[in-house]
Order: sequence, then C-alpha cells, then structure tokens
Amino acid sequence: MTVVGIGADGWAGLSPEARGVLRVAPVVFGSRRQLADLPVRTSTSVTDDGLPPGARRIEWPSPLLPALPGLLAEHVEGAAPGGVCVLASGDPMYYGIGVTLVRLLGAARVRVVAHPSSVSLACARLGWASQDVDVVSVVGRALDQIRLVLAPGRRMLVLSADRSTPAAVAALLVDSGYGASALTVLSRLGASDEDRQVAGARHWASADSAAVADLNIIAVEAVLEPDGRYLPRVPGLPDDAFEHDGQITKREIRALTLARLAPAPGELLWDVGAGSGSVAIEWLRTHAHARAIAIEPRPERAERIRRNAARLGVPHLRVVDGRAPRDLAALPRPDAIFVGGGVSAPGVLEACWTALHADSNEDHDRDDGGGRGRWDRRRLVVNAVTLESETVLAEWYARCGGELVRLAVSRASPVGGFTGWRPAMPVTQWTVWPAAHRPVS
Repeated sequence: MTVVGIGADGWAGLSPEARGVLRVAPVVFGSRRQLADLPVRTSTSVTDDGLPPGARRIEWPSPLLPALPGLLAEHVEGAAPGGVCVLASGDPMYYGIGVTLVRLLGAARVRVVAHPSSVSLACARLGWASQDVDVVSVVGRALDQIRLVLAPGRRMLVLSADRSTPAAVAALLVDSGYGASALTVLSRLGASDEDRQVAGARHWASADSAAVADLNIIAVEAVLEPDGRYLPRVPGLPDDAFEHDGQITKREIRALTLARLAPAPGELLWDVGAGSGSVAIEWLRTHAHARAIAIEPRPERAERIRRNAARLGVPHLRVVDGRAPRDLAALPRPDAIFVGGGVSAPGVLEACWTALHADSNEDHDRDDGGGRGRWDRRRLVVNAVTLESETVLAEWYARCGGELVRLAVSRASPVGGFTGWRPAMPVTQWTVWPAAHRPVS
C-alpha cells in the first residue's frame, strides 16, 4: 500500500513522486473531496496526468475505523505491491491515516509519500517558528484538551474538525479566561481560494460559522485576561482548582505524592479510591502521552472526577465506577499505583501488589529507552491518615520494605490578634518498588 499526502490544491500540488504513484494505481481510497480533485486521463500513457482509465475510487465510509480492517482484507491482501493507494490530507504521518495503516499493517507494508502538513503551511503563512508552536488536534478528539496547553503568550495551532470548530474554540478560550486572545482562521490552505480571517476570541464566540470553510486550521495567540487564572503543569495545583467534597489529596501532599509516583510518558497510573481525581489528573497533565485510570466507587464522585478532568484539560482520563479490589483485575496492567482511599479495606493492597507483579517475566528484560526495563520502575505509593490505615502500612512496610515517611503541613492563620500555625492532619506515605522488594514470609 502507498499512502499519498495531498493538499487542498489537489493534483496541481502533488510532487512528481506522488503523481507517479497515482498514474498507475488501480485502486484509490480517499475522502469524497480528495477523490473529486483527481483527474482521470483518457490515454493509456503513464506520462499523462491523472488516474489510469478504469481505476477504482473508493470513498471512505463513516465511521472509518470500524470498517477499516474489512476494507484492508478485501482490497489489500493479495494485491500487487503498490496496487492500492490511499490519499491522506497533508502529511499522512502527522495525525493522519498513515499512522493507523502502519499500526495495522506494519511499516514494511506501507510506503508513505509525504506532503507539507497544514501545520507547516500555517506557520509559513504566519511567520511562526514551527518548533515553538503547540499543536492540538480536535478531529475526533475532545475540545477540552486545549485547556492543557493554554499559557500566557503561547502560540497554538488547532487542527479543526469542521467550520463550527473556530467558534467552539473561541468560547472555550473565553470560559478559560483567555477571551483577549487573537484567533486567525486559515481556510483551504494551499488552494487557489485560500482565505484568512482574524478576530479576538470574544468576537469569534458569536461569529457565523457559515463564513468559515470546513477545511480550516485555527491559530491562537493566547492572552490571559487580568481576572484570568493560569494553571501550570507542575504538580501541586491549588485545591480550589478542583471540584471536591473534601475528599481530595491536599496541594502540598499531592505535589510530594506525584514526585514519588514519578510520571513518565506512556506509563499508566491507577488512582485507587480517587475521590476528586486530583492525583490522576495531575499525573496526566505532566505529559500528553501519560495515561491514567481513576477508580471510584461512589457515582457522584466519579462524575465529579470527569468534570474535573475536562475542566483541567485531560478529558481522556478513564474513570471506572468500581470498587477495589473487586474491579481491579479487569484493568490494563499499571506502571504505577496510587492508593489514596480505602487502604484498610480487605484485599486492596494485595490486589495492587499482584497487579504490579503481573507479566513481570515478560517486561523484565524489555528496555524502553530509559536505561532500565519497564518492570524495574513499577511502583506503589500509598497515603494514610487514620490509625487503622497507618497500621496496615506499617505491616506491609515490615514485610516488603520500601520507604515510609510522615508528611506534616502547617498553615499560618489568625490566633486572636496574632498569627500562629495550625497543623493539618499528618499523612503517612509508603513507597515501594515491587521489583526490588519481595514480601518477607
């Protein structure tokens, strides 16, 4: 299979290599717009422009992903090398169909003929340095993820889903305290009728989306309003950044807990007894490729976690309405587990310990670029505030080792006409790495 990147300028904008592929392709997949942009030559000469006479044009169904395996089995299996061509918008390997096809078929079976991405074209039009721009795709993804990368003075490009996206992005910016931000909407980049519209976010929020083309990209120059609030990605957000009912790992303890959990790109966290979801949410905020599952037995808290995740830019947090240890066995194997609630419930720590040991032989020798295998880094962090839960941690510490610390925070507050220290409840924290510690029989 050959994947050919194509822009809004259609055949005219294709490279000689891309044209050569299409001139001999008997089967071509693409969107309705892309297929309509390809001429069909009337001659049999492969030097003339256009698809060969009789070439099959197959429009992608909607939804695409469920139908893709069947289409590949029907048209790709048994086909001659290069016999099937797929059209991709812009760069096929940048949020494109090329990534999905390589994952399904393997890199050896997919040839990619690249084309400038809409990001490259937008930066060229705006005079922006590509390496200094944050890029967010909302094509088939939640709009709330934009909130994660919002920062004063930063530039962002949003890959738009359709003509309604600019107004939705503008409304989100206003809601996030960035209503003074400048938006530039670039439509049909590379085409002869390429268009540009510029306005402030507050104006776009009420704009007529009919004036924007479906094929557009949104450039944002973020400006935080005087009454706006910047939320950094460093762990330890203010407690009032979360909606909660009092069941929340407090700010200072949360920052220390995240330091112990040591998030890394691609790793999966279980947040057991998640409460407000603050630890899982801050884990996800450290890196775009971090993954987390929040397990919470109370439905009202689970819904609250979902709202917090969306508002803080990580709507992809998976929330499991379940109870530990009963519902842990069905979850994907974690790289790290945090237990902030239900420590003293029977079987919770046993289930977590078992999950961190699962597939240890498979992972032990696998190195993922950090100099050590993934298995070596698996860790468990448990916080306790009651005597009963502290007793459980002391027993596990005696059996398995690790590190046991007590964390205490005091805050200044009025004492009559003076100021004194009011201590918060101390937290006992146990951290253990199962690869290095085994239970003492």
